[in-house]
Amino acid sequence: MSGHVVTETAAGVLTVRFNRPEKKNALLSTMYAEAANALKAAAADASVRVAVMTGTADSFTAGNDLKDFLENPPTDADAPVFRFMRTLATFPKPVIAAVNGLAVGIGTTLLLHCDLAYAVPGAKFHLPFVNIAIVPEFASTLLLPRLVGPARAAELLLLGEPFTADKALSLGLINAIVAPEELMTVVAQKAAALAAKPPAALRQAKALLRGNATEIAERIALENQAVAERLSSAEFKEAATAFFEKRAPDFSKF
Repeated sequence: MSGHVVTETAAGVLTVRFNRPEKKNALLSTMYAEAANALKAAAADASVRVAVMTGTADSFTAGNDLKDFLENPPTDADAPVFRFMRTLATFPKPVIAAVNGLAVGIGTTLLLHCDLAYAVPGAKFHLPFVNIAIVPEFASTLLLPRLVGPARAAELLLLGEPFTADKALSLGLINAIVAPEELMTVVAQKAAALAAKPPAALRQAKALLRGNATEIAERIALENQAVAERLSSAEFKEAATAFFEKRAPDFSKF
């Protein structure tokens, strides 16, 4: 274990915490693998009733670490990021997100696979996929239009502008905005309430709420294939080069 993902299980609740605060909890491939392993083990452990996902310091996660992303591109279905997506999307027990700050890319799309989500007032959400010359992921092109409608989904995914916790609440991405000092207390209370419920009934209710699991899995796979293709594009090369050169990308020649 790298220490970049910290897990704890207590009173039937698994907590998975992204723990790379010096990089705003930007996700490495090793972090995806560790988080996926923790969730997979919890899915098979009858003593675990609920999972909580959160971050450290002022960030939930800044999304993919671009340097690591380029060095370890997710070009096949077994890539750690894709395995994490499948594991969370199919996790049979309730998942609660405690969004303690910045939530970029997968930090926002993973909320579509959580059952409850709570965020601090200063949380910032961002879906910048098209901005960096790739495509949206984690079935967001399927689930986000269902949640917020096609027009708002297009606004979020095509314009790729940051938005606030207030907007996330109005869109239905989160359940409530909670003061930073109260966030984990509130989440622990919700987790305890869920953990006390009949587990089989809870799992079945979650499955019914989630709907067509095959459709979601197919969309994730389709998006992942598109992401892998985009990683070899000239547009993505320009976006990545501009990021490391700390300049705005120039897409006028494409």
